[in-house]
Amino acid sequence: MLGEYRIEGRRASDIAASVERGVGAGALEPGQLLPPMRELAQTLGVNANTVAAAYRTLRERGVIETDGRRGSRVRARPATTARGALRADAPPGVRDVSNGSPDPALLPPLGEAFAEVARRYAEHPGLYGEAPVDEEFGRLARAAFDADGVPDGPVGVASGSLDAVERVLSAHLRPGDAVAVEDPGWGSLLDLVPALGLRPVPIAVDDEGPLPEEVERAIGQDGARAVIVTDRAQNPTGACVTADRARALRRVLGAHPDVLLVEDDHGHGIVAQPLHPLAGVTGHWVLVRSVAKAYGPDLRIAAFTGDAETVDRVLGRQQLGPGWVSRLLQRTVAHLWAAGAVDPALVARSYGERRDGLVRALARRGVVAHGRSGMNVWVPVADETAAVAGLVGEGWAVAPGARFRMNAGAGVRVTVSGLAAGDVEVLGEAVARVVRVGPVRSYG
Repeated sequence: MLGEYRIEGRRASDIAASVERGVGAGALEPGQLLPPMRELAQTLGVNANTVAAAYRTLRERGVIETDGRRGSRVRARPATTARGALRADAPPGVRDVSNGSPDPALLPPLGEAFAEVARRYAEHPGLYGEAPVDEEFGRLARAAFDADGVPDGPVGVASGSLDAVERVLSAHLRPGDAVAVEDPGWGSLLDLVPALGLRPVPIAVDDEGPLPEEVERAIGQDGARAVIVTDRAQNPTGACVTADRARALRRVLGAHPDVLLVEDDHGHGIVAQPLHPLAGVTGHWVLVRSVAKAYGPDLRIAAFTGDAETVDRVLGRQQLGPGWVSRLLQRTVAHLWAAGAVDPALVARSYGERRDGLVRALARRGVVAHGRSGMNVWVPVADETAAVAGLVGEGWAVAPGARFRMNAGAGVRVTVSGLAAGDVEVLGEAVARVVRVGPVRSYG
């Protein structure tokens, strides 16, 4: 049935990851039939419910499809970013609060910056052989890292944070290595890890970030060789690492100096909460900052810093592929930084008023929700499918939680960036009508 490919794992998340690795590597071909759940459970020596949970996860991610007694098989056209296909489309008349995009009204105009960069380019065109990191971009990025207490290190540039994370993981890890990822967490990252042939290990989070005991378990018991942490504005929960949580996480990571630490400062430029970096407690580390949320997703620029060896590996491999990230774009971003084109306090206040307003509106109606920073609110639900469908019926399209979770409980994500002041209570009332949640201590 599966040829020479062997599905492995003792837990549902491991079994699902094993199937995804097979699909990504081409060992499990589109249309290929998977073993019946009881048969695979017997082969792996696990409970049939464990395999059933793995297959359910794979169906939610769009990797496999099930046709009753005909069994489960790899989708004829498995999505390369399966979680992105899990969405509730907004039909006419339905407001879309699912897409995670920033408020266009808070993004800076780019015309003057592009014009100035074009003028300078006419005088000094960029040519082969120049440094991959523009001097002014690197200087300003490093100054911002210094201001937030990020340890000293060289600066690199990537085409967005996901590009940076992929290059860092590829520079240090090999297929089969385990990577600790937040659960719930960024859906694109949860797709990327198995696509690289790596094994995702979920770590639960609460409003203050990853739970230290979960990180210790992922490293000590599950053998995670890398840990990925979102410092602020975590997607989808809005979690933000506090000073106390950062100290606890540093203690855990400091006991495992060989682990690769990857930090995604997702909220840079859009949050009021200070950064509490974990960087420097392990031998290899990287902290990544994208300009997408504060300056515009289409700029496709992320600055990163880290230990000298890691940054050198990433930039060296980058030179063998694209060579460098457009210095025109780097200079445009540097111009925006130098000109103060974005007021982080104003942006943070704007998102905070909408986000906090929705959380309060839900709390008044007995609905538990999370959103400590950034532009998203996470609402745990008892029945995710019913909640998504019910909210479409109420006129609101939200993001299904299956896009963002592995073992975490069901939920929906609401992006507040498109809300006007008068929308908050209306949306809160709609959510309350369709959602039933009980008290929770974490998202796990």
